[in-house]
Amino acid sequence: MFAGKILLITGGTGSFGNAVLRRFLDTEVKEIRVFSRDEKKQEDMRIELNNPKVKFYIGDVRDYNSLNFAMSGVDYIFHAAALKQVPSCEFYPMEAVRTNILGAENVLNAGLANNVQRVIVLSTDKAVYPINAMGMSKALMEKLMVAKARTEGKRSRTVLCGTRYGNVMASRGSIIPLFVKQIKEGKPLTVTDPHMTRFLMSLDDAVDLVVYAYKHGEQGDIFVQKASACTIGDLAAAVKKIFKGKNEIKVIGTRHGEKLYETLLTREELAKAKDLGGYYRIVPDDRDLNYNKYFTEGAQQLSSLEDYNSHNTERLTVDEIVTRLLKLNYIKEELAS
Repeated sequence: MFAGKILLITGGTGSFGNAVLRRFLDTEVKEIRVFSRDEKKQEDMRIELNNPKVKFYIGDVRDYNSLNFAMSGVDYIFHAAALKQVPSCEFYPMEAVRTNILGAENVLNAGLANNVQRVIVLSTDKAVYPINAMGMSKALMEKLMVAKARTEGKRSRTVLCGTRYGNVMASRGSIIPLFVKQIKEGKPLTVTDPHMTRFLMSLDDAVDLVVYAYKHGEQGDIFVQKASACTIGDLAAAVKKIFKGKNEIKVIGTRHGEKLYETLLTREELAKAKDLGGYYRIVPDDRDLNYNKYFTEGAQQLSSLEDYNSHNTERLTVDEIVTRLLKLNYIKEELAS
């Protein structure tokens, strides 16, 4: 389905966008457009890849005009540009609103205006029962996508859908690179709460989810990949074991906006989600403003369901975490350096 097509990736210089780009370079896609505001990262990527198939566009998702220009002739869009750091968004919540919500609206509107075939927006487990500004902004992005799919879907050829994923192992700014850095510098490993649990996905898993959404997504769908989880304490122990570190583990307490565990699907979503084996498909709520459907009709199934979260999914042992980590290119490179 990608042969001869043009793909645009917003935030294409980030960990996730970069991984998507590298996966699609191996396909018969005609052109990949990297849209981001960081000219230095674009220059580094241009020099490293040296591939005429990749084109670079400077712009900001906050600016509709720059998006509209970059989307001319585009067939597929993957929207990965976002403010992702929980503490940063806590202190500057309006910046999260401007990028994660209003920026996403610009991407969706420009995609619709340019008759793009499919737009995939990238969300996170932090959007489920959000307690921090980053998660709240991503939750509203999801609502925005579903609402536009509901209203525009009947009169547009553009399919709008989303992917929701847990923590991507060794992505930029994440905890695994921090642990590795602390071990190599001989410093204590700083753990917020050793009993805190998080989903674990590799970048390859996350890109698989994107490709699945491109192939199977219908108007307003959100796709979730089933994932295993671990405690932060066990993750720190696994990294120490790999690097033979003798560093102590220092518990520093929960940071701004952090949860004890993350949720990928609410029980309300599970009640209507389609189990596709390795994935869940959350179908959009297509009800209108007929309020009796909200207040006088219920779903008995909800009473017996639990959320799908990192506390009740498959829990990895330290050795199982080690096995997962040793498959990552980042870990291989750090061991070799």
